[in-house]
Amino acid sequence: MAAQPRPGPQRRRAHTLAVMLGVAATVVTADAVSKALALRDLPGRPPVRVLDGLLTLKLTLNPGAAFGVGTSYTAIIALIACGVVVYVIRMAARLRSLSWTIGLGLLLGGAAGNLGDRLFRAPGPLRGSVVDWLNLPHFPWTFNLADAAITCAAVLIGVLALCGVRIDGASPAGAAREARRERVTETP
Repeated sequence: MAAQPRPGPQRRRAHTLAVMLGVAATVVTADAVSKALALRDLPGRPPVRVLDGLLTLKLTLNPGAAFGVGTSYTAIIALIACGVVVYVIRMAARLRSLSWTIGLGLLLGGAAGNLGDRLFRAPGPLRGSVVDWLNLPHFPWTFNLADAAITCAAVLIGVLALCGVRIDGASPAGAAREARRERVTETP
């Protein structure tokens, strides 16, 4: 059986971009649907304990950043989120690592999900409050699926950075293997 040729750089780039945008679209969709359900079902109710108290559903409208910090800087927070979205999309051209692709897709989806709230919810564009509705025991802050995606992205990106995996897919071990391979082929 003959080996199939490896896909060219353009095709790999298109595949990587499709994966990143697919992850981001999944996060944005899940976040938007969950927020719509929370806004429909949770107003005026006491907190709802589910999974034997592992999770509490409690509606909170957050005009600030993470953990309710910076409530008077909503417009600045929205502009920072816009910058994150633009930066991640620009980084997509350099992606070659599936792990980085997933991490940046989670980051893009989470930032876009919360940015949507900032742009389209009351009291108006760039000043909207983010819908938070999830709470864990022994964790005082309420969050949403977009926040969870951003947190997962931060952990994944941190692990990749600590392991030396670069956005282009190169790693210290891979670079060492490549250097050994080059030395072997250069020797007479």
